Amino acid sequence: MKIGIISDTHDNIDRIKQAISIFNEEGVSLVIHAGDYISPFSLIPFEDLKAEFIGIYGNNDGDKVLLNTCSMGRIHPQPHKFSYSGKKIVVMHEHFLVEDLAASGNFDLIVYGHTHKERVEKKNGALIINPGEAGHWLYGKATIGTVDLVTMEGEIIVLD
Repeated sequence: MKIGIISDTHDNIDRIKQAISIFNEEGVSLVIHAGDYISPFSLIPFEDLKAEFIGIYGNNDGDKVLLNTCSMGRIHPQPHKFSYSGKKIVVMHEHFLVEDLAASGNFDLIVYGHTHKERVEKKNGALIINPGEAGHWLYGKATIGTVDLVTMEGEIIVLD
């Protein structure tokens, strides 16, 4: 079972559409967004997603009320902990607690964003993944990630 990971889309509709197309092609069953959508209109392309969707708010997300409404309640305050396909997952935007959460041994998957730098690393039994920036505004490289929940392997995908 494969899931998609995306973060820091920053209103870049073209990159969001491309990411959703890839997630649909890959047949992911869930997409996790690690925050910084920015405006509620950036959720419109997610209507074409053929998977479940869950996310958290980032530090740049302004209109949280409308983001919550437009996402049908699927965007949560951080950190957000949940189980999916037998895996314990925690999602946050900022990176400040990542190492402590990995050291705790309480999670199978730790997802974060904020730094705009991709990372895939295993630590203390947890897979840590930052998909980088899908919006590509900061470093000029748009990336997303996928995780195979059976093998617990993560992959970074570069968008065109």
